[in-house]
Amino acid sequence: MFPIRDHNPSAGTPFVVYAILAANLLVFAYQWIFASAEPAASQFYYDWALFPAAVTDYGEYRGLLTSMFLHAGLLHLGGNMLFLWIFGDNLEDQMGHLPFLAFYLACGLLAGLAQVATEPHSMIPTVGASGAIAGVMGGYLLMFPRARVDIVVIFIIFFKVFTIPSVIMLGVWLAFQILGGVGSVGEAGVAYWAHVGGFAAGLALTLPLWLRRGGREFWRETEGLPPHGEAVYAPSIFPRIGRRK
Repeated sequence: MFPIRDHNPSAGTPFVVYAILAANLLVFAYQWIFASAEPAASQFYYDWALFPAAVTDYGEYRGLLTSMFLHAGLLHLGGNMLFLWIFGDNLEDQMGHLPFLAFYLACGLLAGLAQVATEPHSMIPTVGASGAIAGVMGGYLLMFPRARVDIVVIFIIFFKVFTIPSVIMLGVWLAFQILGGVGSVGEAGVAYWAHVGGFAAGLALTLPLWLRRGGREFWRETEGLPPHGEAVYAPSIFPRIGRRK
């Protein structure tokens, strides 16, 4: 299950979202062209990834920032950028360009610290923008809990698009991160606690904005829906894929 778009148009141009997308793509292009072969790849990650042990044992904090612009592969990059594209423009629209940039970076840093806190002596490198983007998702949930999101659900041999409220989609996503984190401490793989930490940071950092908008009154006025009216799309259903004989 993954989102493909929301029904939540923004009023302005999300210049910061575009800039973050471009920065991640440029860094990945550099990785792909110049640092994809050994030993350059190992050195690249050693220099710029987040190693929790480097933070706790040696006070090396650089990776908390630089790691959020690195990705382990095309699917990793594509998935993160898709989530940023769907949910980032609306928060930038509400916060303004520079405050949103500060928010995004703060969420990424706090997500990294959450991963360090759960595995303080780990030498497993952590890379990816997903902690910062989880913060964007947390902020989106607070501001637009009833905004509709189109998700693709995979049923073994066919795909179908469903439209559900963001509170369900993001709530299910968060639940999977918590469950994954409980079962994977000490193992290499997904940095689940960075996701959970980033999501919590996004909720907390968006709370002042939500309160300035009126808090529950903002929800009552908008019913948790987009303030600019919903985008309307033609129904999208992936065709059934039959088995080959």
